[in-house]
Amino acid sequence: MRMFDVIAKKRDGETLSREELQFVIDGYVSGQIPDYQMSALLMAIYLRGMTDQETAQLTDIMAHSGDMVDLSAIHGIKVDKHSTGGVGDKTTLVITPIVAACGVKIAKMSGRGLGHTGGTVDKMESVPGTRTSLDRQEFFDQVNRIGISVIGQSGNLAPADKKIYALRDVTATIGCVPLIASSIMSKKLAAGSDCILLDVKTGNGAFMKTLDGSIQLAQAMVAIGAHNGRKVAALITDMDTPLGYNIGNSLEVIESVEVLKGRGPADLTEVCYQLAANMLLLAGKGTLAECRKMAEEAVASGAAYEKLKQMFAAQGGDVSVLDDPDKFAKAKYSREIRADQSGWLYATNTEMIGNASVLLGAGRIKKEDTIDFAAGIVLHKKAGDRVEKGDLLATFYAEDEGKFASAEEMYRGALTFRDEKPVLPELVMARVTEEGVERF
Repeated sequence: MRMFDVIAKKRDGETLSREELQFVIDGYVSGQIPDYQMSALLMAIYLRGMTDQETAQLTDIMAHSGDMVDLSAIHGIKVDKHSTGGVGDKTTLVITPIVAACGVKIAKMSGRGLGHTGGTVDKMESVPGTRTSLDRQEFFDQVNRIGISVIGQSGNLAPADKKIYALRDVTATIGCVPLIASSIMSKKLAAGSDCILLDVKTGNGAFMKTLDGSIQLAQAMVAIGAHNGRKVAALITDMDTPLGYNIGNSLEVIESVEVLKGRGPADLTEVCYQLAANMLLLAGKGTLAECRKMAEEAVASGAAYEKLKQMFAAQGGDVSVLDDPDKFAKAKYSREIRADQSGWLYATNTEMIGNASVLLGAGRIKKEDTIDFAAGIVLHKKAGDRVEKGDLLATFYAEDEGKFASAEEMYRGALTFRDEKPVLPELVMARVTEEGVERF
């Protein structure tokens, strides 16, 4: 088999066999296939696409390019959740303890933030003492004992994806549904859970900007799950507006706790209940309505918040900061951003608001950048709110006063004011399963 022939076959729009895909991945991971040939194949896939079966086979081969986590030592159904990334998206810290409190096991590996989107592991590490790197036995023991553990991705999970993603990043082949789907799902298959709920963000703060594009990606990922014997469903959720009001690591932990105490922002609370209910549905806990009721009761009883504290305590975290947010390390400086005009806050560019928080120190531009856990933005006005000149729009937090000017310029550039009130999209726009697409 020659890489030249595989490239030519895909260039001409033909379907690659499993043997050809195996040859490509094995050769690229081992270094026998050079970057220039892999780049040519990625561009051919970008232009010609892949069938559902091709994408599923590629994903399975990528998943098996490294360690496959065997969760059979954990008793019961294991449910995972993946978000395609957004701003203020702290849902993992809310829904995983809700689901665990309802008796479903959560053995989750999460990532760090890069660019305008935050990462769950960074948020967890803003709680002093929290360990997000556990050895496999400790990870299993914790999930068996308390029902939940969220850790950083460890070991050699899907090395093919890591290598291919780095190449896609510099060859203009990022925005390709089969390649995005195989990248996400190869890591999820390798992580070993029985059921996977996908939270596919859509809008100006998301990777997928349109509803149709987001549904197409969700369908591809659900099909991959079905081909590989996993129960997978997806919700398409809005990212035209940041989720909740807090953006930044410790700020988002504080807001997550507020939701678990039953007094969080309405948008974040609703999205979390819908995600949690769908995770419980995948785990066979009842109808969607019954699962929603279970999730709400886990919050109302305090069981979900208690489960969050148990997880942090088991991983070395100082849970006193969860009970008393004033104990979190504070940013040295803050700045109030006030409106210089009156009108309706008609729309926000969510990606730009996320980038403003990165400029304050809350995120990374490069992987090696360090994060300031206390930095970030608290929004006081969001799209759909009436604003009068002089009203407080947002409060910025940073360790360095010099960061405020560029962050404020970025933030103000993200706001659109008009005389008419906007019609906002639904928080959850669609649900995608093996049976089809349900639009809301």
